[in-house]
Amino acid sequence: MISINQKPTGSNFGAKSEPSEVLAGIELHGKIAIVTGGYSGIGLETTRALTECGARVIVPARRKDIAKTALEGIIPLDDIVEMDLADINSVQDFVNGFISQDISLDLLINNAGVMACPEGRVGDGWERQFGVNQIGHFVLTKGLMGAMKNEGSRFVSLSSSAHSLTGILWDDIHFNESPYDKWVAYGQSKTASSLIAIEFDRLMKDKGIRGYSVHPGGIMTPLQRHLDNEEMVALGWLKEDGSPSDMAASFFKSSTQGATTSLWCATNNALDDIGGVFCENCDVAVLKKEVDDSMKRFVGVADWAIDSEEATRLWETTENMLNS
Repeated sequence: MISINQKPTGSNFGAKSEPSEVLAGIELHGKIAIVTGGYSGIGLETTRALTECGARVIVPARRKDIAKTALEGIIPLDDIVEMDLADINSVQDFVNGFISQDISLDLLINNAGVMACPEGRVGDGWERQFGVNQIGHFVLTKGLMGAMKNEGSRFVSLSSSAHSLTGILWDDIHFNESPYDKWVAYGQSKTASSLIAIEFDRLMKDKGIRGYSVHPGGIMTPLQRHLDNEEMVALGWLKEDGSPSDMAASFFKSSTQGATTSLWCATNNALDDIGGVFCENCDVAVLKKEVDDSMKRFVGVADWAIDSEEATRLWETTENMLNS
């Protein structure tokens, strides 16, 4: 089932809106946020923008030394806490540490992730991209739900236009039988990143707590670290000399612009009664089947990424992976 709310609200913001625009007049003093990957790329800009509105932002970090350097002067160093999404025990330790403080969590933004990386395994033999982008974030999200006590709290999960590559590969999620394809694996993990928000919203909306998935747009960040120049040329992102292509110059966003849809979903009152939707360019996205063929690569959401039955199935399947 697809939510009847999966349609633009007419937010008056757009692809190149800046954080200062979407957060104008927003007051977050006394609010507590967690931003995974909040020390690099659009995650750093998300952290910066939330703190400038008065929020306390806690940043889990796999590379704590790098995070401390990046976040110096933005958040207290004590609010940078070690966590590795590829290590379930590390994620659980972070959850336990937060819960032990007996404080309320107002915003959870699952921003971190890996993209198109070489084949690898984490945890109990899980394919790396699914293991990090979905299972690690699932343990974090489910573990922190009980700490989200205040009506109006929100969860934002970062997906990608790559979700359109594939739905969940139910017969072989971890590529145990089929040849590994780094882009299909990434696409599956980003479909999962959308579905986790759909199911979260179903579970929490009666408490006035909502969930959203976000396509932040095309942004050149460290997420591309597994791609060489030749591949980015083939994708149309770069010219042969390594400079941005004409398409990239018009389509790609800055890191600050890439943070705005997450920030809009986290704070905008137009979404007070809407949840369980996929958003892009600072508004609820249109269905991909309604998009002109020339733009389907860039905008819109595929039905499989916002299907509530698929979302429930994935939640339960991920739980089973952790309990096996």
